[in-house]
Amino acid sequence: MYQNDPKRVLTPECRLSYANLVTPKAPVNNPGAEPKYSVTLLIPKSSGVKTELDAAMEAAAQEAVNSKWGGVRPPRIESVVHDGDGVRPSGEAFGPECKGCWVVTASSRNKPYVCGIDNTACELAPQDIYSGMYGRASINFYGYFSAGKRGVGCGLRGVMKTKEGEPLSGSVVTASEFAGVGNTVAAPVINPITGLPY
Repeated sequence: MYQNDPKRVLTPECRLSYANLVTPKAPVNNPGAEPKYSVTLLIPKSSGVKTELDAAMEAAAQEAVNSKWGGVRPPRIESVVHDGDGVRPSGEAFGPECKGCWVVTASSRNKPYVCGIDNTACELAPQDIYSGMYGRASINFYGYFSAGKRGVGCGLRGVMKTKEGEPLSGSVVTASEFAGVGNTVAAPVINPITGLPY
């Protein structure tokens, strides 16, 4: 429970993967779907947060019985918290970065608040947000009834970046990537007497 809401959780420090926090994006497996802001949280199992996640999912399910599911609880509710040492719902193995972690994907139609631990009153610049950084996330669980399916989803409220991490999306691109291609603007020549450019 976070801020007196049993469906909300403030995660411990975790690594962020697939961090679509600046621009909304449709899921890769469903390109026609509504674009959303999203992030996959790789939460260390050693944090002991699983009990809190389970309790928040259960609170969301209990609320949804009457508000979404017409008084009928589904016999089985798929968990949105996955074991990074196991396999994805698709049957594929999780990547090595998921080992030893609970894997939770949270999303939102609205842009989440993303700040840094050093100044929570100021949003981070887009270039400071990337897959591989570490942070804490404010998430909420909710029941849904969509396309004939009843379940519990995970909403994303905000992210606080706690420290840098090795980017998960590959190497960082610099100007050297395009050396010798296109136009290069030369630096201005400075007049040594006036200190102004010629």
